[in-house]
Amino acid sequence: MNWYQYSAENLAEKLDVNMDKGLSSKQAESRLKKLGPNKLEEGKSINVLLLFFRQFQDFMVLVLLAATLISGLLGEYVDAVAIMAIVFVNAVLGFFQEQKAEKSLSKLKELSAPHAQVLRDGSWIKVPSADLVMGDIVKVTSGDRLSADLRLIKTSGLEVEESSLTGESLPVLKHENHLMDETLELGDQANMAFSGTLVTRGSGVGVVVGTGMKTAMGQIASLLVQTSRKPTPLERKLAELGKILIFTALLLTAFVVVVGVYRGHPLYEMFLAGVSLAVAAIPEGLPAIVTVALSLGVQRMIKKKAIVRKLSAVETLGCASVICSDKTGTMTENQMTVKQVSTIEDHLYVTGEGYDPFGAFFERDIETNVREIPGINRMLLYGSLCNHASILKRDDRYLVDGDPTEGALKVVGYKAGITEEQMKEWKVTYEIPFDSDRKRMTVIAEHQNGERVVIVKGAPDVLLPRSTSIYSSSGQRPLKPKDEREVENILSTMTNQALRTIAICYKTLKKGQSYNNFELEKDLTFMGITGIIDPPRKEVKRAIDDCRQAGIKTVMITGDHAKTAHAIARDLELMPEGGRVVEGAQLSSMSDDQLEAIIDETYVFARVTPHHKLRIVNAFQNRGHVVAMTGDGVNDAPAIKASDIGISMGQSGTDVAKEASSLVLLDDNFATIRSAIQEGRNIYENIRKFIRYLLASNVGEILVMLFAMFLALPLPLVPVQILWVNLVTDGLPAMALGLDQSERNVMKRPPRSPGEGVFARGLGFKIISRGFMIGIVTLIAFMMAYQGNPERLLYAQTVAFSTLVVAQLIHVFDCRSERSVFARNPFSNLYLLGAVLSSVLLMLVVIYYDPLHEVFHTMDLPIRDWLFITALGAIPTFLWGFSKK
Repeated sequence: MNWYQYSAENLAEKLDVNMDKGLSSKQAESRLKKLGPNKLEEGKSINVLLLFFRQFQDFMVLVLLAATLISGLLGEYVDAVAIMAIVFVNAVLGFFQEQKAEKSLSKLKELSAPHAQVLRDGSWIKVPSADLVMGDIVKVTSGDRLSADLRLIKTSGLEVEESSLTGESLPVLKHENHLMDETLELGDQANMAFSGTLVTRGSGVGVVVGTGMKTAMGQIASLLVQTSRKPTPLERKLAELGKILIFTALLLTAFVVVVGVYRGHPLYEMFLAGVSLAVAAIPEGLPAIVTVALSLGVQRMIKKKAIVRKLSAVETLGCASVICSDKTGTMTENQMTVKQVSTIEDHLYVTGEGYDPFGAFFERDIETNVREIPGINRMLLYGSLCNHASILKRDDRYLVDGDPTEGALKVVGYKAGITEEQMKEWKVTYEIPFDSDRKRMTVIAEHQNGERVVIVKGAPDVLLPRSTSIYSSSGQRPLKPKDEREVENILSTMTNQALRTIAICYKTLKKGQSYNNFELEKDLTFMGITGIIDPPRKEVKRAIDDCRQAGIKTVMITGDHAKTAHAIARDLELMPEGGRVVEGAQLSSMSDDQLEAIIDETYVFARVTPHHKLRIVNAFQNRGHVVAMTGDGVNDAPAIKASDIGISMGQSGTDVAKEASSLVLLDDNFATIRSAIQEGRNIYENIRKFIRYLLASNVGEILVMLFAMFLALPLPLVPVQILWVNLVTDGLPAMALGLDQSERNVMKRPPRSPGEGVFARGLGFKIISRGFMIGIVTLIAFMMAYQGNPERLLYAQTVAFSTLVVAQLIHVFDCRSERSVFARNPFSNLYLLGAVLSSVLLMLVVIYYDPLHEVFHTMDLPIRDWLFITALGAIPTFLWGFSKK
């Protein structure tokens, strides 16, 4: 039999599962060991040896290897071995850097792995989807991406989008009844839900009947092919820079060889000099350092509760000029608490915080027994029945499993004395799920005595027009205009106090009465309103102010009433004088041009639908803004995807929203967005820092060689010395610059333009000017040590080598700030101090360790020379530093 042919009873017997309690922990553990994790097979990871040999594919490395071969053929074995050793060291560094990046990516995948709601040992728990096993009972709801094949045993308006499997673009309505046909295509198996498909509407419960490669998706795709990563804009710019540098290097090589041979230098010597200059022109470590800087930045973001799903987001974050943020849970605590309950006759205040189910009811200042007020008591019972949330206690804390608003209604029911025994007397037999467009949820509940009621909860302004009667102490009576005005006054009072309002209505169904969805939600009896508060997060006000100083506008987008949203915005100091609040109804009546005309003055959008969010994003983008957009639902996905930086919620977000996003907030907190933007700006600035350092150093190396040739002097640096400086001495400080903490003013600058080049804001001039000075002081050191005496050449080259290294290591501190070398405390980056000291130590080893003298063409220097070398090496940095101070 096929799984869709099994009845629920046959299914329970076949899979040995208790439908009321699910699998036991021991059963699940045993099946996981036997069947393996619920994962599609991944392609084999790259062989370690292949990864290592891949480090030798770079064009300039191949040039160096060619130079090594020629050196060996010409009998210059020391140079050949030295070059080979340096290339090998560079390959080892690149190998470990790539391995680190792969491990970082692996950690990100683990962190962003989806979870599933599973019934185990009689309790609903959340487990990683990889731990699902055959026989598990799984709960699914709108927005979930399924990660196993399910035989559905309970559905409530469940629709699933199966285009990834069947090509059918429209969602399929599902049911739980077993089917008798012998052969049915996947698209016709209406009681099955398949791995890889999306729940677009409703909810349901199913039994896992296929995991991993045994799913329909696994059978179609025997191998999960990973999507190749596209280069980020910065990587493309650096690739273009690399082509320019390679072209420059080849020209320099040809020029040096021709001029050198013309001036009488040996061809071999000039060939190696040309190769040296080519190497000097290209910062070999730059691509690896960029990768490591991005990887380290991503790791720092994880520590700050933000997972970067797309590396391009790291760069784009620094350009963000508008943040469109959801209110609930992002700007607020997402600890919904009912503070007021009101009917047409009674208005009570409720004490207690969060989801703690203890509190009291007060009428003015007098505590009241809510059981003696039938209207409110019945309203709270209905609010608990039209509800999917449950309250859990973990580590002495009460948590809600489900929607926070529904959790608040469940908690206030507990406070009113509504017990689980009372709830069990009722059975929900039908449901029309909540939908952000409809702004309401409807259930049919049947009491064990045969009473049937339709319960509708939702936005008061949606339910009041659907009501024809109102509930009072005397019972149900027709709704009059004065009643509507009274309800609107209650609503206005609550929303002015930043309370979120939920209305509850009902209608009695006669036994055997037929119905359709439209009829269920009309001619209702209006019971009352609950006022729920979700207080602003304490840290959000400062985060909004920081963003304002950074030139970033914060916009609140919410489905709440305009007055509620305005009150929260006022508390957060989000909206300036003259700022506008626009409601969804107004937005719907505006053309796109009209919306663009007022978008820059608008700070709050209330009562909006997902379609409105997409229009808001497009309007800001058309005004030239770079937009970050937050969201958590399936319907938010288009707006998240359309924005420049899509941000989803890690706790409350659906899998669909997470997949559409570039950034996932693990704590659903607006302040984390601020931290991510700061980190994104800092990563980009750090990349600019080490580009500045490496290229200025390389310019200095090129110029000292060219100037010496123009002055008919011997070469101040031999090829192996330049290789040593580029691949060994420069690498560690450049890497440490990538770990630099952000400057104090990083969030006080305007957003970076997306079209800004790497050399913008005067970076090109800084590279040329500092490089020029480094080349000049190195040449001066060489000339003063050489004094025209060929016998002093080795000594002069050692002095030039030392001066170049010292000048570069002092210059690295100037690269930490675009203002001045004195702008930052040198001890604030201990990694950089350690890297500089390591480079100094390596330089001293090359100069004072006798066995390396012949390899690197160096000799011991007297102590007095270091004062001269240090003074010359400090000139390029301190000359510019004092001029900028």
